[in-house]
Amino acid sequence: MDVSQVFTLGQQGLMVLLKVSAPMLLVVLAVGIVVSIFQAVTQINEATLTFVPKLLAAVAVMAVAGPWMIMSLIDYLRAMLLAIPNAAAG
Repeated sequence: MDVSQVFTLGQQGLMVLLKVSAPMLLVVLAVGIVVSIFQAVTQINEATLTFVPKLLAAVAVMAVAGPWMIMSLIDYLRAMLLAIPNAAAG
């Protein structure tokens, strides 16, 4: 296995990581912005008001996109495990 193959595998791993984590991160970011705007408008400064909606949004995203996330990770892992004999032979 040469250096270009290692970089290609690393790049593929990072792309899978970004693809799988993007829905969760974007939804939690959006919820955080909405809650921050709400806190600024109402001048309510409560820590749980920030934490609980983000937690609920994360759970909702996992319920909706969780199976897709798991299948994406399984497909990537399967491809990497099937590539081991080719990497060891080369």
